[in-house]
Amino acid sequence: MPHKILIVEDEEKIARFLELELKYEGYIVEKAYDGRTGLEKALENDFSLIILDIMLPGLNGVEVCRRIRQSSEIPIIMLTAKDSTMDKVMGLDTGADDYVTKPFAIEELLARIRVALKHNNLAAIKASNILSINGLKLDQNKHLVTYCNNPIELTKKEFDFLKYLMENKNMVLTREQILQKVWGYSYFGDTNVVDVYVRYLRSKIDDKFKKKFIHTIRGVGYLIKDE
Repeated sequence: MPHKILIVEDEEKIARFLELELKYEGYIVEKAYDGRTGLEKALENDFSLIILDIMLPGLNGVEVCRRIRQSSEIPIIMLTAKDSTMDKVMGLDTGADDYVTKPFAIEELLARIRVALKHNNLAAIKASNILSINGLKLDQNKHLVTYCNNPIELTKKEFDFLKYLMENKNMVLTREQILQKVWGYSYFGDTNVVDVYVRYLRSKIDDKFKKKFIHTIRGVGYLIKDE
């Protein structure tokens, strides 16, 4: 699916030029000519990237960037007619990912857009490897579990068990399903091992932090609730 880009630029000729170039590259484009409209569009729509001019009527680009950053990590490339270090620092300090000084070569801007989108895709992939339920976080990349930033020491089997429960949150999993997924199809041991590991997890998470995560459904199995 093509990336959708928002251009917030009050100079209509520049906005139109950017729109044509980006559409030629295969992007979907929307435009706004003032800061307030740009902010509304940014917050109400699902864009892949924002090209944001600093000098805008209504709200300036730095303020628009600051407000977007309160709720979104969308890549933002700022455009500025000023080549001053202070403008660049202000833009980057408010959360912009990059800046381009006018006049600019379109090839340079397109290259910076590709880099920003690539970084954002990598961040999204990394974030997708973190499971989170009510303050309980499981980071698959770091093999780390925390509750409200308090680390929880788990064995590999406990980690795998918790991961399976969190991946299937709000779903009741039978002992047989858990055994097959966590212990493997070749496991022929007693299904009571699941109950034992539930006790291990509860002692390290539920009991320790006085919060009930793992629920027993009598006669069926277990689930972890996201309330």
